[in-house]
Amino acid sequence: MGIAFDYAPDRPDHINAILNSLDRYNPETTTVLQDYVTQQCEDRTYDCYANLALLKLYQFNPPLLRDETTTNILTKSLTVFPSPDFSLCLHLLPSHILSPPTSSTSTSQQPQPPSGGLSSSNPAPGDAPLTEAVQKLAHLNTLLSSAKYAQFWSTLNGDDLYADLIADVGGFEELMRVRIAVTVGQSCREVERGVLEGWLGLQGPQFEHFVEEVCGWGVDGTRGVVVVPVNKENEAKGTVVKEDVRFDREFFLLFCVLGGGWN
Repeated sequence: MGIAFDYAPDRPDHINAILNSLDRYNPETTTVLQDYVTQQCEDRTYDCYANLALLKLYQFNPPLLRDETTTNILTKSLTVFPSPDFSLCLHLLPSHILSPPTSSTSTSQQPQPPSGGLSSSNPAPGDAPLTEAVQKLAHLNTLLSSAKYAQFWSTLNGDDLYADLIADVGGFEELMRVRIAVTVGQSCREVERGVLEGWLGLQGPQFEHFVEEVCGWGVDGTRGVVVVPVNKENEAKGTVVKEDVRFDREFFLLFCVLGGGWN
């Protein structure tokens, strides 16, 4: 039997009480849930159900939305890929935050809405930094979903904004390497060392320590490959397809009568 979606082994009792009562819709609990997100970032725990509840409160109460907490939730959800948590969180954000940021020049050249109206396609005042951050994190999620792990690391290390986004999430890079390793272990038996180094963003002794001590894999220096032990996911198994088609007696007699018997 699978694990329930709303289950989190490290969830405190007072958070559990909020999520299982009408208080989850009470704006006064926003601060409590925001502190819980900070706790998750510090102690490397994760509670998707509680984070979604906070984003839902932001939906109902836009003035309470905090940029830093929102980006921390999205960043934490990346650490459990390939689960769909990032997409679940993303679709609870306001539409103007999901829109790509537009430059001031292009905005000035666009037709302005009538007085008293607000263009829904452009970010609201003060939301441009959050919009850019969300777009950056969404790009990382796309790279992970496409298994472009080497590009993920080069992108992460190539922009100072990413360093700011992951700063609050303790052990982000280590958690990502573990998730990538889990995915690789489910699909491969052997990987070229150079390829896996790019996937994990590690080289030299750090790479060997992670592969051997953390993952429990072996490094074959003579062939230049990393050997992944056999598991139920990466083991090649032959499949035998057998069809058993049966006809009842009445169908057989009808076939003989209409077909004139066997020729």
